[in-house]
Amino acid sequence: MELYLFSIFILIGLAVSDLVVGVSNDAVNFLNSSIGSKVAPRHVIMIVASLGMLAGVTFSSGMMEVARKGIFHPKLFVMPELVTIFLAVMLTDIILLDLFNTFGLPTSTTVSIVFELLGAAVAVSLIKIHMAGDSFHALVDYINTGKALAIISGILLSIVIAFFSGAIVQFIARVAFTFDYRTRLKRFGGVWAGLSLSIITYFILIKGAKGTSFLTPETVAWIKTHSWTIMSIGFGFFGVMFQLLAVYTRINILKPIVLIGTFALAMAFAGNDLVNFIGVPLAGLHAYNIASAADEPLRVAMDALQKPIQSNTLLLLIAGIIMVVTLWLSRKSRTVTKTELTLGRQEEGMERFGSSAISRNIVRMCHTVFSFSNRFMPLSLRRTISSRLDPGAYSCAPSIDGKIPSFDLLRASVNLIVASAVVSFATSLKLPLSTTYVTFMVAMGTSLSDQAWGRESAVYRVTGVLTVISGWFLTALVAFSVSLVFAFAIYFFKLLAIIGLLLLLISLVWHSYRLHFRREEEDSAIDAFALNNISDADTAINASFEQTGCFLKEISDSLGLCFDSAFSEDRQRLRDTTTWTDKIQKRANIIISNTFETLFLLRDDSANSPQKYSKTMRFVQDIAESHRDIVKRTYVHFENCHEGFSDGQKEELRRIKTYITRLLWNTSIMLRQRKKVDYDYIANQCRKLKNLVTEFNKNQIKRIQDAESKTRLSILYYALMENSLNIAEQTQNLLDIFRESFTEK
Repeated sequence: MELYLFSIFILIGLAVSDLVVGVSNDAVNFLNSSIGSKVAPRHVIMIVASLGMLAGVTFSSGMMEVARKGIFHPKLFVMPELVTIFLAVMLTDIILLDLFNTFGLPTSTTVSIVFELLGAAVAVSLIKIHMAGDSFHALVDYINTGKALAIISGILLSIVIAFFSGAIVQFIARVAFTFDYRTRLKRFGGVWAGLSLSIITYFILIKGAKGTSFLTPETVAWIKTHSWTIMSIGFGFFGVMFQLLAVYTRINILKPIVLIGTFALAMAFAGNDLVNFIGVPLAGLHAYNIASAADEPLRVAMDALQKPIQSNTLLLLIAGIIMVVTLWLSRKSRTVTKTELTLGRQEEGMERFGSSAISRNIVRMCHTVFSFSNRFMPLSLRRTISSRLDPGAYSCAPSIDGKIPSFDLLRASVNLIVASAVVSFATSLKLPLSTTYVTFMVAMGTSLSDQAWGRESAVYRVTGVLTVISGWFLTALVAFSVSLVFAFAIYFFKLLAIIGLLLLLISLVWHSYRLHFRREEEDSAIDAFALNNISDADTAINASFEQTGCFLKEISDSLGLCFDSAFSEDRQRLRDTTTWTDKIQKRANIIISNTFETLFLLRDDSANSPQKYSKTMRFVQDIAESHRDIVKRTYVHFENCHEGFSDGQKEELRRIKTYITRLLWNTSIMLRQRKKVDYDYIANQCRKLKNLVTEFNKNQIKRIQDAESKTRLSILYYALMENSLNIAEQTQNLLDIFRESFTEK
């Protein structure tokens, strides 16, 4: 029994870890609408969500039976077998969710826990069947296969229904209110508020009443029977109250709707998904207590787990506090939230996901379908709809933090209303679905209707959505497979397997933390290059100085490393430099994108100024391409084990390196620190570099004629010299443009 008591303590410790990784993943469900629309300062949003979570945990007792008897029949197992299943489940769950959190991909904790229970239970059941000499057809006696099939069907159904529901409702709402919705709220905003809050209120009641301990079964039954009565009264009450607020006050009535919806989804998350994190450890604790009270603790069947068990309210509150603390402190939860906001934001910008063949085909197909259907729509109707769906009227003002919201409050309210309605309807019909899947697909549907997926961004957004959806199905497959393997290992190797898997868990979590930290640093560095919604032309131009200076510094450091690695033929450092080059190219793309924004801000300026700044796009791109050509050519040359430079070539290239890195470095300092431009110094350096290239070119011709330099090496040598000279010339051109705007300190 000592081994199993030790296992119970491990399960409790894993429960805390699972709460942390689970909240980090699921926070996106109830935070994305509020954070994306910036309905309130972040701390206010977090307080509302925290209160919803604390309210929700007290409703979760009735959901704990899923872990005890929802997937398998506990009466056919004994305590050691259940502990094996539960350990395998918790270890798998933490590894899986932490991996998804690291890459910022929202997945379903419900699906993961269900398929982990299924995989571990199948493993232990197969062992029991084999030892008993029974046929493998007996597996259906141990496993609740109907539950697994219902989950899978629920996934497919919820994805489709949520997406199209969000798209249709958002289309209707946008046609009714348009992007300039504020004036129209005073006319019929009460109707929207009454509809929204009546649905959200019903959502709170139907999701919360099922597991609460202070409502009698009769009260719960009455709520379900009189659902339409509740919604009608709510519609009338909230409609009148919010119409009066819209007409006689300056309150934006969409703000309380979004905050109340955030509270409701946070409460539903805590009430329904808490079982995913602590249900398994509590089931293990109950199994151990039942076995301890029996005469033969290792052989007694777990029939008692079939009966309803009331969870300890104190334990639920402790779990709720851990969830709230995680919500406030977790950096990975922000990463997961950022993924959904990036895919649904109204404005264009740098896209996180690339393009894929399937996304391009989907976009082309949809474009063809819409173009064909427009032929059958009357021209007047087309014009009316187009005018009311014109995203050009989208002009959200910057929030308190100075940043423009990803989308407006109207779309945020639709996200919450539709998600609440779909989840409530499915719950009333006892259909299994995932809150994560519903909220994500609703958000994607509303962004589609809002034309956030324009032709400039559609393929990238579709790729992102397909990546997330494929991750959902991968969740089920990996959860089942890994949990099955872990259960086999724990069953046969006992303590040795438990310790080994714990060490594996710690190692993987540590490495994922380091990976996430590096990804955060990279994202922060890239975000630092963006203009961050600057609306003033002078401020944008000043920001361009610093951005371009940082860009040139990166080029200088990268070239220095590339040249040194080429001299020493260090392939690993060259490989690292190629990775660095990709990041520098992203920075170049951002600077070019920022230049377009600066030109937009200069639209009322003199004709000369915009033309002058437009040239920077070509110069920056030329510098980036020449730099990339140097690095890529050098890496390929030495990766293919070609001959290295001679001593004479090294000495000449060292002088080239010194001139180009110093030129870039000095220019970078001038731009970043806004020092007075010493243009004559830079021009002199460029002339010297050009003279060196001419001199070294003659030396190289002589080496070729004397057969001292092979063809591939000569090609690389010339590439380094010519690209370095091009970088110097384009840097001088950049400085020529910027120097007129400098002011002496």
